[in-house]
Amino acid sequence: MTDPTAPPAPETVSLADEEGVRRILVDTVFGLWATINNLTRLRPSQRERFRVTIFGSARTEPSHWVYQEVKRVAADLAALGCDIVTGGGPGLMQAANEGAAAAAGTAPSGSIGIRVQLPFEQEVNPFVAESFEHETFFTRLHHFVLVSDAFVVMPGGIGTVLEAMMIWQLLQVRHLHDVPLVLVGGMWRDLVAWARRYMLRPGFELASPADLALPACVDGAAEAVALIRARQDAWTAARTTVR
Repeated sequence: MTDPTAPPAPETVSLADEEGVRRILVDTVFGLWATINNLTRLRPSQRERFRVTIFGSARTEPSHWVYQEVKRVAADLAALGCDIVTGGGPGLMQAANEGAAAAAGTAPSGSIGIRVQLPFEQEVNPFVAESFEHETFFTRLHHFVLVSDAFVVMPGGIGTVLEAMMIWQLLQVRHLHDVPLVLVGGMWRDLVAWARRYMLRPGFELASPADLALPACVDGAAEAVALIRARQDAWTAARTTVR
């Protein structure tokens, strides 16, 4: 006897029905994304250490002064007790992980690399203590967002611009809250100036002045560290109050 309260059996679809098959595949993929998005709402009740992601070019050689500047930023932040998160590759990513490793004797620090598979293989740099591997940039960028309490953007190319813009946009739409986005160097001042010029034109506004005030543009390591330290102090105070 059929139970009248039971849900109807799912409609079967023949593989010969191309439109029906396509609809099932689309619905299934979007269902998977909904499940993933729901799972990413979960957060640890307490994170023991403040985490700073440092973005920057993979092409910069250790002999370049910017490499040394990034090492200094990372070492100073690690000495404050911050974990350092990078893309785990060469160039300025390696500089940041190297700086964190150099500060280990002063204050033990995590040095994390979040990698992506590329057609031209890049090895994990030797200063990464913990590495994660992604197949796509999309999941990798989401991982950065999930694990980071602040972002420092050093000079870089198209990939670094993508990373900076994603964080900026998430702050704009309030998917991120109270998370510093610190842009270091003249190239980023010029980018923000370009945005102000073209996005705030009277009568054709494409953003608000508040949106364009979200990134903090600084000239060098000391200013970047000072901004992050202020946020870390507030983060630590909030955790102490909760306890």
